[in-house]
Amino acid sequence: MKSAKPRAKAPSSVNVPSQISPQSRQILRRLAEELGAVAAAPSHAETARLWTRLNDLQSVRPMVWINEIPWHEMNVKDELTLRCCEPWAKEQEFRLRRLLYQWQHMPADMIIQDYLPCPLVITNTGFGLEEDVDTVSTDAANSVISRRFNRQIINPEDLEKIKPAVVHHDLAATEARYQLMDDVYGGIMPVRKEGIKHIWYTPWDNLIRWWGVQDALLDLIDRPEMVHQAVARCAASMHAGLDQMIEQNLLSLGLDNTRVGSGGYGYTTALPGANFDSTHVQPINNWGCSNAQIFSEVSPEMHWEFALRHDMAWLQRWGLNYYGCCEPLDFKMDILRRIPRLRKISMNYRIRLSRAVAAVGTDYVFSYKPNPAPLAEDRWRPEVVRDELGRVLEQTRGMHVEIIMKDISTVRYQPQRLWEWQQIAMDLVRQIAA
Repeated sequence: MKSAKPRAKAPSSVNVPSQISPQSRQILRRLAEELGAVAAAPSHAETARLWTRLNDLQSVRPMVWINEIPWHEMNVKDELTLRCCEPWAKEQEFRLRRLLYQWQHMPADMIIQDYLPCPLVITNTGFGLEEDVDTVSTDAANSVISRRFNRQIINPEDLEKIKPAVVHHDLAATEARYQLMDDVYGGIMPVRKEGIKHIWYTPWDNLIRWWGVQDALLDLIDRPEMVHQAVARCAASMHAGLDQMIEQNLLSLGLDNTRVGSGGYGYTTALPGANFDSTHVQPINNWGCSNAQIFSEVSPEMHWEFALRHDMAWLQRWGLNYYGCCEPLDFKMDILRRIPRLRKISMNYRIRLSRAVAAVGTDYVFSYKPNPAPLAEDRWRPEVVRDELGRVLEQTRGMHVEIIMKDISTVRYQPQRLWEWQQIAMDLVRQIAA
């Protein structure tokens, strides 16, 4: 058992060196050449059109995407084996190899962009409160672990620990990163500086880490005013951070192969909207999102009172919105319809499908999360996957649907399971379009 206290950090986990070895440079350039060839594939334009049609509520067929992959179990024939020398180069190499690997083995409706992003080096203090957690793992290589949160919020005065976010853009570090990337990849793929394209807004994901899951939920009844104050402080911190991002011009458009909420890509013609200034992206030009995953067993009334009601000011700032993650929302559509410009709703495998279908209809994108458990069983049973997806696609026929396979803790070190899951999913959605 060990204690983990993650800290706010820049987009890159390593410092940018002034130069890299000829060996690392050669490896990165070769991988970039392979990726550039993939990015040039004509199929990307058609796939982008299909994602756009989906998000514009004019879908042609259900779309499929895979993320949150257990990469430590994926290496086949050394495809993910790192050969660069320096930490920065290894980080670049890992990203390039993952993209190539996914495109080769489980692309689904994946899109590879025709440039390499150079994220701005931005630090964010967040809420000023770090989680204090004990962890247990069964596989040292797996980042998915069991956690026990040590309480830091017990009394009302503890809420003072939640501070306004402070955001800072390190211009010099960004330029150093850009210059090195441009030098390494020059003549192969263009490099573009990119700001923040999407923000994961979910106060409750953080509150339970400081409060404890059971204690936080009990306090919905025992100490409701304290809970309201806590959520309000989290919201104020997030708004403060966003205001600073706007002031420092740190936002970029996410209307591309950027993940939106817990769903798929952000392609749409509904954004960036009228009077768009490409030199200063605003939240109203982009997708917003929110969720309260821990509220899976909380009533719609309490979900509204202690979560969504507080989220409304945030969601009002964005051009389109995505709501939900792993919490069943099939019986909460009445409150979700209050969200301004709601476009996508997360629906996972634990819902009552018939009720969800009736509640969502064709008003929104039905962002379905299949059960990842078959990938983790002792014996791989593809027929179980086909039965689940076939049932869902048949009952949602005529709706706007995306199938997002995520939360994959393990494939039992048999990556071919995920490759086959992808093939099954793509075969079924293409049958829908036939």
